[in-house]
Amino acid sequence: MPGAAEDCGWLLWRAMACGRRSGDRKRQVILFILCVCVCQSGAETLRYSLPEEMERDSFVANIAKDLGVPLSQLAARKARVVSEGSEQLFRLNQNTGVLTAKESLDREEICPQSDTCTLVFKIFFENPLQLIRGEVEIRDVNDNSPVFPEKEMVLEILETASPGSRFPLESAQDKDMGINGLQNYSLAPNPHFSLNIGTAKDGVKYLELVLQHQLDREEQGELSLLLTATDGGSPPRSGTAQVRIVVLDANDNVPVFERETYEVRLAENSPLEQLVVRVAAADPDEGSNGKVRYAFTQTSERSRQLFQVNPTTGEIRVAGKLDFEEAKSHKMVVKATDGGGLSAHCKVQVEVLDVNDNAPEIALTSLSASIPEDAPPRTVVALFSVRDRDSGDNGRTECSIDGDLPFSLTPTFDNYYELRTNAALDRERTAEYNITITATDWGRKRLSSQESIFVQISDVNDNPPEFTQEIYTMSVTENNSPMLRIGSMKATDADAGINARVNYALVRQEGKEQPEVSVNAENGDVYILRPLDYEKVRSFEVTVTAADGGSPPLSAQAVLRILVRDENDNAPVLLHPGPESSAAGELVPRWAPSGYLVAKVVAVDADAGQNAWLSYELAKATEPGLFRVGLHSGEVRTARAVTERDAARQRLIVLVRDRGQPSRSATATLAVALVDGFSEAHLRVSEEAPAAEPDGPLTLYLIASLVCVSALFLATAVAALVVKVRRARRRETETLPTFPTIATESSAGSLPRSYLYDVCFAAGTVNSEFRFLRPLFPCFPAGLPPGPGEQRSSVCSQDAANLGAEGDWTAQGSAPLSEDTGPRAAGAVCPANRELEPNVNSEQNPWLAHQ
Repeated sequence: MPGAAEDCGWLLWRAMACGRRSGDRKRQVILFILCVCVCQSGAETLRYSLPEEMERDSFVANIAKDLGVPLSQLAARKARVVSEGSEQLFRLNQNTGVLTAKESLDREEICPQSDTCTLVFKIFFENPLQLIRGEVEIRDVNDNSPVFPEKEMVLEILETASPGSRFPLESAQDKDMGINGLQNYSLAPNPHFSLNIGTAKDGVKYLELVLQHQLDREEQGELSLLLTATDGGSPPRSGTAQVRIVVLDANDNVPVFERETYEVRLAENSPLEQLVVRVAAADPDEGSNGKVRYAFTQTSERSRQLFQVNPTTGEIRVAGKLDFEEAKSHKMVVKATDGGGLSAHCKVQVEVLDVNDNAPEIALTSLSASIPEDAPPRTVVALFSVRDRDSGDNGRTECSIDGDLPFSLTPTFDNYYELRTNAALDRERTAEYNITITATDWGRKRLSSQESIFVQISDVNDNPPEFTQEIYTMSVTENNSPMLRIGSMKATDADAGINARVNYALVRQEGKEQPEVSVNAENGDVYILRPLDYEKVRSFEVTVTAADGGSPPLSAQAVLRILVRDENDNAPVLLHPGPESSAAGELVPRWAPSGYLVAKVVAVDADAGQNAWLSYELAKATEPGLFRVGLHSGEVRTARAVTERDAARQRLIVLVRDRGQPSRSATATLAVALVDGFSEAHLRVSEEAPAAEPDGPLTLYLIASLVCVSALFLATAVAALVVKVRRARRRETETLPTFPTIATESSAGSLPRSYLYDVCFAAGTVNSEFRFLRPLFPCFPAGLPPGPGEQRSSVCSQDAANLGAEGDWTAQGSAPLSEDTGPRAAGAVCPANRELEPNVNSEQNPWLAHQ
């Protein structure tokens, strides 16, 4: 057998390996001889015997001991026993290796038509696959007594019957076989008859009643005899029947059959009432003595159930369903009896022809309910056997799989097949298979049967999560509440179970601060941890990873982009006039025409967009009709020409408002003095100051100016460096500088940078005036004020000349900040190589240069 050969080869290899390790040549030879003996014995069929009618779970054999298999290997190799046929009669205990009978076995029920009763079983081992054949012979036990077909047999015998006449009797039937079967008959002592026991050619015993002495009807009309049948059991069993002899008047002719034996061939699918054969016996007597009647005698009970004989015509017809697989032939004896009681016998032998009336039977032996999707091709899924009870081509079978499935059938041995995979499996494409196996025989009218095998594909973590988007963009308004949910990220995994359970997490980047965002690990909801400030952070990106629960886990990444929406949370900030000064003083000549530039209110708003659009309006003025303010530029100009009636001191309140909802605002206060000339105006402004020496204030102003200019230069240099560093950081983090420490450029018309101041002196005067210089770079004076009649030099003279060449705005003293800024008349802007003289033809205040 193949399984025994494989096991033998394994034992031989182990023996040789042990011999080599031990180094003992003699021991190696002994082990080799021992293994050869074991292999020879293992290659034979296991044979056991068991008496019938044993109790349930009766001991049959110790399989582990007989095969020499350790008990631990029985469970490890999933040892099991399978009986032939649909009913499993034996059970194998994997813990003890003992083979037991599941139920009490009745030989007469299992093998009713056989002299010997042998049950075949197979023992299966896995890892590696091995099959061992075994046989259990069911020994007969004398548990059935002989039984006569009739409890009373009636014989009608003519009184003229001569001594030595023989009269056949019905034989008894004993279901037991062999020595336990029917062995002997006995007849109760009587003066007329004796019993003769004969044996036919087929070994069946028959009975004859032999007449010893002449009968006399007038002396005794009836006789009653006791017939006893005894088997050979220990103790023996017996059955009895009464034989009643009716003495008749003389009938000198016995019926005679046409043939002694009738042989008939009949298909097993013959319908009921089909004629099998017609037997005929002739009797030359007349009247009732010549009228013949037919009946079965010495015929088994099963044959009587399958066939019936017409007592008048002698026709034998089918009375039951014939089965070639149950009995291939039937033997019957027909008795023909005339009206005078004389009888004759003939034999009828019916040979049953096989017809393809049994479909193949599929029996599953081993089945893997679930296989992983990464199982390699040729993986064994199931083991099954196919059996057809027919014979010849009717019993030959072939198997196939319905549909285009990644499975195939491989014949192994003894009508067993293996169901194997023949391609790679993918649970995400097909999670389960319902495999239909069709077994078909080779009969002329082919019969088939089907068996469905359900195979489930178990999941393997072979699919990473997938985000629905590569980049998620979400927005949040600044000053949000903590732990605010702003959206959700979604990733799906094509796997199942724990392999499809997705967890979300932020990817931490070394060297960077912890982000202000959090992602829920289970559902991917995105939360803002703390309030955000648009002015500090306008947007930022983080990387989110989605990992499944497989081992090892698979993951995917997506970018989460957070956009911060601006909120109007910053009021405008005044750059000029500064918030620290209560009121800014401006000088306006009495001859100033309409549209004369008085001052410019400069403000910025740290917000963005509409929240940073600034508008200027004159909220309050000493004379409302004298001045106007540019809506977007913040320039304060005269609305009409200044007259002598206008008050010399004017106070203006300018309201700066953004366009946010709700809007925020700030106010700037300007003090304007209407003067006829610089000296007069300066004296008027300074008349409240304490009297001082002519050169004292000038020296003090010069020293203060130098200190201020130096400090402003250092501050500007530091500010430029800070701005450059912050711009570099803003390109990396996309954040904005903090307002209002350093005012950024605005598209609303506000000045982009802080103003610096310098000192210019007019020749022939002892007092100096302040003026605005251009942004970014301060202009420093070259030396102390000159004496009367001397020219003063300045390092800004070249810059002033260059600026004067750039356009009219240099002469007018104001930067082009908005569309409201118009052309202005050219004039001196504190030249350093000539004396500063008032230009009465210019609209610009000669004492005020606003760049």
